Amino acid sequence: MKLLVVEDDRETAAYLVKGLGESGYTVDHSGDGRDGLFLATSGRYDALVVDRMLPGMDGLALVGALRAAGIHTPALILSALGSVDDRVKGLRAGGDDYLVKPFAFSELLARLEALLRRGASAPATTRLRVADLDLDLLTRTVRRGGKTIDLLPREFQLLECLMRNAGHVVTRTMLLENVWDYHFDPQTNVIDVHVSRLRQKIDKNFEHPLLHTVRGAGYCLRAPE
Repeated sequence: MKLLVVEDDRETAAYLVKGLGESGYTVDHSGDGRDGLFLATSGRYDALVVDRMLPGMDGLALVGALRAAGIHTPALILSALGSVDDRVKGLRAGGDDYLVKPFAFSELLARLEALLRRGASAPATTRLRVADLDLDLLTRTVRRGGKTIDLLPREFQLLECLMRNAGHVVTRTMLLENVWDYHFDPQTNVIDVHVSRLRQKIDKNFEHPLLHTVRGAGYCLRAPE
């Protein structure tokens, strides 16, 4: 079982990663809401532990964005805000459970186990769609407007990442780490080359472009307004 912990407090994050690892889970960690959202859209996780107050993007906004994208990975929200209204907001935003800080690790573990049992039969996402662009994860095919688009394996990975994060800016660093598995400052034109080729394939000869460059930030795949 693989978990994603999105928590900006280093001490709490280290405590969770260590405890969950010792409990037999494989754990990834992000300390930023936007990066956490990008990782969560990969579909690689069985459950999420998301702090409510995060830099980059609030935890409730993160979970809400996942649900809007059709991603239903079970999410346990952690927060120091423990009123009834706060808990209701967390659940209505798309959280599956809400645990108030400070918490006992044994309770967090039990709640996660319950979420995992509940979500064991949930169907996995096999198709991504943005406007008239359709990506099938099972057949590894891409179509736009009914026309089949031939992509190289790396181009397919790049498009999958962008579609899983549709409507949001994906930074160069995020692409390097999640498509190329590079972990350094992105002083390379490898992304520019691949994005240019991908744009030619999915946007050329179509009326509305979907893949946009956000100057100084990264790239965004979004439906026309």
